Amino acid sequence: MTIKTNYLFSILLMFSLGCFAQMDTYQYERPLTGIEDEWHNIIIPSKVFENLQPDLSDLRIYGLTSTNDTIVAPYLLETLSDQVVQHKIPFKIINRSKGTEGFYYTFQVPTEASINVIDLDFKVANFDWNVTLEGSQDQQDWFTILEDYRILSIQNNITNYSFSQLRFPEANYTYLRLLVKTKEAPQLEGAHLNKVEVNRGTILNFPIRSMFQNTDRGTKITEVDVILEETVPVSELHIEVDNTYDFYRALKIEYRSDSLNTERGWTYQYSTLTKGVLHSLEPQTFSFKSTLAKHLKVTLYNKDNEPLSLGKIKVYGPQHQLLARFSQPAAYRLVYGKASAKAPSYDIARFKSKVPKELKALHVGDEVSLQKQKSPEARPLFQNKYWLWGIIGVIILILGGFTLSMMKKR
Repeated sequence: MTIKTNYLFSILLMFSLGCFAQMDTYQYERPLTGIEDEWHNIIIPSKVFENLQPDLSDLRIYGLTSTNDTIVAPYLLETLSDQVVQHKIPFKIINRSKGTEGFYYTFQVPTEASINVIDLDFKVANFDWNVTLEGSQDQQDWFTILEDYRILSIQNNITNYSFSQLRFPEANYTYLRLLVKTKEAPQLEGAHLNKVEVNRGTILNFPIRSMFQNTDRGTKITEVDVILEETVPVSELHIEVDNTYDFYRALKIEYRSDSLNTERGWTYQYSTLTKGVLHSLEPQTFSFKSTLAKHLKVTLYNKDNEPLSLGKIKVYGPQHQLLARFSQPAAYRLVYGKASAKAPSYDIARFKSKVPKELKALHVGDEVSLQKQKSPEARPLFQNKYWLWGIIGVIILILGGFTLSMMKKR
């Protein structure tokens, strides 16, 4: 070989070793099989999240070619959560009147758009009313959309809560008539008519390993610990209550974000996912940003009320997938588990529109640990210091004997 060829070969060898060294800094890998096209999607198995960083920044796809070159396959990370699209519908209030049953408000909708949500804004701060909503095309024949639908608002020094949103199946009427059943003027200040569309994602129901409920009568607080089977990305919590009477309780949902082993045992740190109100007006599902968690805690503030009898609690979260591009044949694997990893920056993030819509999913194999076996700890030849002092003493005696013997010979 010439000097130039040797130099180039040395550079390539160092680059290849550098790629291997980079991959070795990760703790786990899973083989990827079934690669046939340039683009594929990879459904992230739920067990992977147990060893991932909270922001999922340490996911990588490495491939080993037939020439022992290590290459990287770029990817896009997708969270398959529900997508909510809200369309505002123009309208105007053409009539306000009072009847024997309460106060009437008539809305005129100049478009043919369907409506399924109405947000009401009242000047009155505290109320508990039932409303009826009707629709008509000519203001002669009226058809019931909602009947005795309860709305509520509580505002004081402790609580600021309002439930004044009407939800119903899509309705298409030129006129809508709202009846608020109250003797006092509700003072409707405004309303928002909307068509809300929900594009369903892939939402998973995560199994719960155990659940513990405890009420402290002194603090008037109920805490519910929910432990999942494994660490997963959670984004929704559904709570069922067995009590049949009306209730209204402030609520906080947290997850265990850190732990510390002290002389007194383990101490845990919790971070808030969301705050809200658990009430009897509608099914209770609380949504929050998708977060990796295994241990959840629900806190209910009972005040002077009897603790609620909670039924089932269900935990949901979105499925995560990678849209990956494979440029050349190789033995690819999904690697992860690196605390210092930063989220990758790939060019394909700027060209999302060019990713094919229909992708074939790859098979993700079992997890393999990449952690190097620790060398056995070197132990001293003599672990007991008395043995060491004894041997030193014997050596001193022997040396002293030799010294005296030499002095006598002289």
